[in-house]
Amino acid sequence: MSLNIYTYLAIAIILSLLSSKLMKKLKLPNVTGYLIFGLLAGPYCLNLLPRGVINELSIIPDIALGFIAFSIGAEFKLSYLKSVGKAPVIIAFFEAFGAVFAVDLILILIGNDIPFSLVLGAIAAATAPAATLMVVRQYKAKGPVTNTLLPVVAIDDAVALIAFGLSVAVAKAINTKGSVSLASTLLQPLIEIFGAFVFGAILAVIIKYLTDWFTGRGNRLSVAIAMVLICIGISDIAGFSPLLACMTMSAVYVNLSAVSDKVLEQVDRITPPIFMLFFFISGANLDIGILPSVGVTGTLYVVFRVIGKILGSAAGATISNTEPVVKKYLGYTLIPQAGVAIGLAGISMSVVPEYGSQIQTIILSGTVIYELIGPVITKMALKKAGEI
Repeated sequence: MSLNIYTYLAIAIILSLLSSKLMKKLKLPNVTGYLIFGLLAGPYCLNLLPRGVINELSIIPDIALGFIAFSIGAEFKLSYLKSVGKAPVIIAFFEAFGAVFAVDLILILIGNDIPFSLVLGAIAAATAPAATLMVVRQYKAKGPVTNTLLPVVAIDDAVALIAFGLSVAVAKAINTKGSVSLASTLLQPLIEIFGAFVFGAILAVIIKYLTDWFTGRGNRLSVAIAMVLICIGISDIAGFSPLLACMTMSAVYVNLSAVSDKVLEQVDRITPPIFMLFFFISGANLDIGILPSVGVTGTLYVVFRVIGKILGSAAGATISNTEPVVKKYLGYTLIPQAGVAIGLAGISMSVVPEYGSQIQTIILSGTVIYELIGPVITKMALKKAGEI
């Protein structure tokens, strides 16, 4: 008897629930269990969920990332931003470009081509907000590190897109000896970033009026779900960043609406199984068989990205005069890397095709490592900081 997609969904949720019990005994974050059990059940290990099934479930990660971005954007209340000041913006730029500079420098020093080094280094800026947010939620972390971390990871993807656009422009200019206009190469990432900001802000006004009009909790929840799906769908069609658009939508919405807290509370009640499936499917997509193929270059990428994140966040925290605990521990919470990085690696196949396959292999290998150890290190850092 062959199983259908509904049965596979049930298997994924049940295995995820079982993994959370095991992780509790091992004192590890739930997200680590989701990833490991997904990896074991996926097509590259036990094949309980074949490749075709994983492809059929590919809509879930897109939806989950939209809701994750929506949750993170809600941290951008003006009252909150006034209390934390400019520190998150400064830290986000320093930690992102710290990773870019560290990876660029080491790859060039060991003799890699400059265009290859620039594109791979740019992807190092991206941090996965999903794993970090799940750890914060699971342990109800509170304190200066957590308060700084959430806006930093929200801003990080915008900085990563900027860094990638600049690096690709320079790499193309080097490869073509100036025959390609830097301005035309930079136009696409600018459209992706600023288009997302404008579109998200427009949707925020719409959701504000709709949640004022519909007063029932169920109706307001339905409005929020519909708006997140619209944001993801139209952003994808128009070439905007769905992550940035969803973040912007919720960031503007929480500053416009008096009922935003009630709506977000309702949204939080329905997202746990979506996030659970997201990480399970992400784990199933991880192919540990590619790890031996990354070589010295891949190993240096994995190590120096972390070094750049830690040193960059410490430098940003020092410049912005944040509390010592932020300077000491924030960088360790920025290790996870997944969706955005994989997306940028896919783009590199077309913008620098001669390096695309190598870049994609390194990024996928790095994702396996970062997503498995990142949540654990995030938990340890938050615990050391006294926020768990």
